[in-house]
Amino acid sequence: MTTIAGITAQDRRFPLEKGEGVDSVHSNPVYSYAVSRIESDSSLVGTGLAFTIGAGNDLVCRAVELLCPSLVGREIEELMSEWGRVSRSLADHPQLRWVGPHKGVIHLALASITNACFDLWAKSRGVPLWRLLLDLSPDEIVALLDLSYLEECLNRDQALSILRTGQSGRHDREGVISTGYPGYDTSVGWFDYEDRKIVENARRAVDQGFLAMKLKVGSRDTERDVRRTRLVREAVGEKVQLMVDANQRWNLPEAMNVCPRLAENNLTWIEEPTHPDDVLGHEMLARAVAPVAVAVGEHIPNRVVFKNFIQAGAVGIVQVDSTRVGGISEFITVSLLARKFGLKVIPHVGDVGQIHRHMVLFNHVALGHEKLFLEYIPHLYRYFVHPAQVEGGVYRTPEEPAIGTDLKEGNG
Repeated sequence: MTTIAGITAQDRRFPLEKGEGVDSVHSNPVYSYAVSRIESDSSLVGTGLAFTIGAGNDLVCRAVELLCPSLVGREIEELMSEWGRVSRSLADHPQLRWVGPHKGVIHLALASITNACFDLWAKSRGVPLWRLLLDLSPDEIVALLDLSYLEECLNRDQALSILRTGQSGRHDREGVISTGYPGYDTSVGWFDYEDRKIVENARRAVDQGFLAMKLKVGSRDTERDVRRTRLVREAVGEKVQLMVDANQRWNLPEAMNVCPRLAENNLTWIEEPTHPDDVLGHEMLARAVAPVAVAVGEHIPNRVVFKNFIQAGAVGIVQVDSTRVGGISEFITVSLLARKFGLKVIPHVGDVGQIHRHMVLFNHVALGHEKLFLEYIPHLYRYFVHPAQVEGGVYRTPEEPAIGTDLKEGNG
């Protein structure tokens, strides 16, 4: 038995090299984690992350401290057997809920705490997260989930049905565990990189085995975005998948003008073209750029907003992030929603892929989601105890008994 003895929060910040992480909106990012550390009555420590880009990271840490006291003294197996109920009680804290609900600082804190609980659980069982999840029964998976406010489109019975259906053909899909999961390179085209550099980076990514990559757009000068997108497409050819990401820069009229022009470069998706709360605006854009997909999720905070995007036909690529929504459990809930509605899940990686390399395996093997690719951003790998291994453009399956979020001491 492993019992939670105490929970603390750490504010960890990691400055980037010049130009790294810069997009059309976030001009001076400091990749940061609000870290939850769950100490147990043994030597095991669970580590969970929520992602920010600097200022305000301390606020999330304070929220972790406010949310977590009720978990102290709980035995981890018993706790996780009813995590759906527990996470709902944390999200609906009768006072802290007012500064949410289910979004912002409070929900980021819930993500950090949730991920730490999953990490301690995996360590206590001595298995990597992907194996822990794949070994659970459909009933045990559903017990992890808070399905409230989804009842009209994803209730408990429907979630169980999707999981049970996913057991068919599962053996054939388990081959991904040995082959690894393909990645796509986001780091080729940060917003401030010169044209020559993005072309060089794009060609280098292809040489390294990547078959997909992403370019940051959202310039005040539309012609710059059009030119840079065309340059990358010409550099890598038509067989490489190319995506662009505006990071919410455009208002809807601007997006309606520029997105169809960018889509002419054989794009796989256009990401965050306008304000992340504008469901109907995204629906208009989705119709305007089809068959190019609209991708959202980096700034969608919870399952309910995802439900609205999905039901409205406003999203083609679901980029749910377990460090943005309420952790691994809400990630699974959104993946189930996407599976029911036939949408692709390609996570945003606020964790630089440490957790999500496990989650894409679960999505493919257990839920039957298509094997596509996972975002690759290498800038923080040197700070992790067990960093993701990407070879030939492919994420190698982790074997360490954890979720992969332990950070080295003394950095950041």
